[in-house]
Amino acid sequence: MTLSHLIATFFGTGHLRPAPGTWGSLAAIPAAWAIHSLAGPWVLMLSTVVVFALGWWATHLETKGKDDHDPSEIVVDEVAGQWLAFWPVSIGAAHVGAELTALWPGWIAAFVLFRLFDIWKPGPVGWADRRGDALGVMLDDIIAGVLAAVGVVALAALSHGVLMR
Repeated sequence: MTLSHLIATFFGTGHLRPAPGTWGSLAAIPAAWAIHSLAGPWVLMLSTVVVFALGWWATHLETKGKDDHDPSEIVVDEVAGQWLAFWPVSIGAAHVGAELTALWPGWIAAFVLFRLFDIWKPGPVGWADRRGDALGVMLDDIIAGVLAAVGVVALAALSHGVLMR
């Protein structure tokens, strides 16, 4: 097994069935928790950028010369997107000095919203997916992660603002 395959499949997670993208997103959560717990939100953000770059490289190598530009076993894109969706939870926990586990509704919101946008592929998510190249494979999940992060912030504002009054 090559390094590019290990990265692209997030250490083999992409070979789990059914729904390897969902498995990749689920595997991303404990990894994000570990990074946050060990080093905080800024390192989680940096790690997301690094995983994006490594994922782009690995996806390019894994799909080079193949008809399928986005095989289901490639889930590193889900990891990068899920981590980005998780940023507001990580930042929020650090900001208020709370344990990350205390913000469990945010974890669920980040996961569900990311999977929704990744599967549905609205607007710019679909545009990135239709590029048909390794960058598009990575970008559609980054954009889905941004949309999910915005949703997490909106739900947190609703919960802590409107519902807490």
